[in-house]
Order: sequence, then structure tokens, then C-alpha cells
Amino acid sequence: MTNTHPQPRDHEQGVPPSRREPVFNMPGIVLLAIGLCVGVHLLRVYVLTPEQDFALLVRAAFIPVRYSGQYALDIWAFTSPFTYTFLHGSFTHLFVNMVWLAAFGSPLANRLGAARFALFWAVSGAAAAGLHYSLHMNDPSPLIGASGAIAGMMGAAARFGFLIDRSSGQAAFSGAPLPVSMVFRSRTVMTFLIVWMVINFVTGIVGFAPGVSDRIAWEAHVGGFFLGFFGIQFFDRRGYSTAA
Repeated sequence: MTNTHPQPRDHEQGVPPSRREPVFNMPGIVLLAIGLCVGVHLLRVYVLTPEQDFALLVRAAFIPVRYSGQYALDIWAFTSPFTYTFLHGSFTHLFVNMVWLAAFGSPLANRLGAARFALFWAVSGAAAAGLHYSLHMNDPSPLIGASGAIAGMMGAAARFGFLIDRSSGQAAFSGAPLPVSMVFRSRTVMTFLIVWMVINFVTGIVGFAPGVSDRIAWEAHVGGFFLGFFGIQFFDRRGYSTAA
């Protein structure tokens, strides 16, 4: 699964450029997530045999038919809705997802903190898998990739109007999550939503994206996005405030 979307923008009253953080000053939890995704992919490509890699996919990828009643539910049935987000189909697939994870995950992680961000990742990934499953219950094809969870981060970013505060030296989404009615009155957010939906629809119909040979699981993207868009307030830290 891949995503190609605009990056969050700075708050209009942000601090001067001299106060902005270095490009690679990402939160530790985001660096950890990127490290896990990259490490797992390198392991699959350069260390595991084809048989071992297949065994890993069977256990760690989300496979809808596993829940059809044809197979006994084992431990992997309960862990794969989360672990599939750390698997990727190619280096291009991995690279694109990690770019968007850095762009959208960093300000969200700075906003939520490491523990809440990790929980948000897990729940968004599970929501993405859940919607995918609801439409492909008997599909034996494995679902892999972090873009469902990353789509959740994009949904959260939309609720913040893509506004970022840098006054603390770290970029973080600014202010309280906007009411849904206000979000739909924002030209910036609506433009993003329309472009995002069109891209997902087109890639879903065409069935591929550059560098990705397998079918694009656009349903998972939508599931993750909706979770982030409508559920971000349940993960946000109470009493959090940023300078205007």
C-alpha cells in the first residue's frame, strides 16, 4: 500500500526559521517504527529463505480467510491485525510509506507522546484491517504495509487543520481537534480530502501504484483514515495546549 499526499503545513504564527528543528529530528517512537519496518524488510530480503519468508507471512500478515471458519484460530489470528503493518512488499513500498510516516507521524507523535502514538498506530492499523476484512472476508491474499496506520495519522492531521506549532523546538499539531463541521468548511482540508479520496479510488480501480506489483488495498487506507479522523480526540492528551 502506498500513499502520496501533501505534507502538514506550519502554523501561520510559528517561530522563525532559525528555531525550526533539523530535518531528521524525529521523535524516538517514529524512529523506532521506521527502524522496525526497515529491519523486518531487510531480514525478509537478505536473511530468510523463501520458505522462512512464507512462514513469516502466514503468521504476521493479515489474511482475511483465516477468520472464515475454515481454519482454527491460533495466536497469529489475534496478533496479525497489528503485525502486518511492519511488513512491506518492496523497497519502493517501504520507502514511500516511511516518507509519509516521517511527515505525518512526527508531529502527531510529538502531540500525543510515545505511548499514545503507539496505541494510535495499533488501533488505526486494526481499523484498516477491519474494513478490508469486511469487504474481502474469504480473500486468501495477505494484507501488508503500514499505510493503513499512516492513513490514520493523515486523518488526525486533517482534524488539526494541518496546523503545526514549533515553539517548543519540536513540530507538533497545534490546538484542539477541530469540530467535524469546521473541518468541512476548511478549503485546505477539503482539498486534501478530495485529492486523497480520488487517489485512493483511482489506485483501487487501476489496481497498482508505481513500484508496487500487488493490488492496492485502498479499503484499508479508508479504514485507517476514518479511525484517525473521527477518533483522534480519544488519543489526545487532556489539557494539551500549544502556543498560537
